Amino acid sequence: MTAHILVVEGEEKLARFIELELRYEGYRVSLAPAGTTGIAAVREIQVDLIIWDWSLPDLLGLEICRHFQSSGSKTQIILLSSIHDVSACITGLDAGADDYVVKPFKIEELLARVRARLRRNQADVNSYILQFEDLSLNRRTWEVYRGKRLIELTAKEFELLEYLLSHPRQVIPRSEILQQIWGYDFLGDSNIIEVYIRYLRLKLEVNDEKRLIHTVRGVGYVLRQESLKQLASEKFANLH
Repeated sequence: MTAHILVVEGEEKLARFIELELRYEGYRVSLAPAGTTGIAAVREIQVDLIIWDWSLPDLLGLEICRHFQSSGSKTQIILLSSIHDVSACITGLDAGADDYVVKPFKIEELLARVRARLRRNQADVNSYILQFEDLSLNRRTWEVYRGKRLIELTAKEFELLEYLLSHPRQVIPRSEILQQIWGYDFLGDSNIIEVYIRYLRLKLEVNDEKRLIHTVRGVGYVLRQESLKQLASEKFANLH
C-alpha cells in the first residue's frame, strides 16, 4: 500500500515543492499550512509519516512531538528547522521527533530521510501483525482478516487465535493452551478449549474457506494448511 505523508509547513512555496517531489516518488500527500490544521488532519486521516515545520507560529514542532510521544503514537515525525545548531537537533529528537532536517536542504536528502523512516515503519508493522495463509491479525488495532473479510472476535477468541498464530505449524497441547489463555487457576468447563475452537472455526470458515485450525487427537491443536490426504478423505466422505 502506498504510504500517506502529511506535510505541515507554513511556507506555501516550500510546501508545494515538497508535495510535488513526494507525489513524483509515488507517495500520497496531504498538506496543512498551520499546526492546528495539521492536528485536525491527523485526527481525520491515517498517515504513515509527518513532515512538520519546527517554527509554525500557532503550534511549535516541539509541542507536537511531545504530544505524540506522550500519547504513545508510533507515527514517524521529521522536523524541518532553519536552526543550524546541534543542541536544537538534540532537543527536537529528545522531544520525540524521529529525524531532523535543516533548511535549506537538498530535496534528495529529505527523500532519503523519508524512505529511511518508512522502512522503520514497515519493520514496526511487521512486529505486531501476525499472518498465516490468508489469515491476518493486528495486535495494535485488534483487527482480524480472512482475505479481505473483517472478522469480529470476542477478547478471548482473539487471545486464543493470537496464541495459535504465534506458533504456526506447532502442535500445542491442550494443557498449554489452558494455562496460557485461561490461567493456572482456571476451574471452569473442562471443554472450554473445544468450545472456543469451534467458535473460531465458525467465524473463520463462513464462506467455505479451508480449515486452518486442526485437531490433533489426544494432544491439542495446530495451525497449518490442510494436507492433500485430508482434502481427499473429506471429498471421499462427501461422496458417501
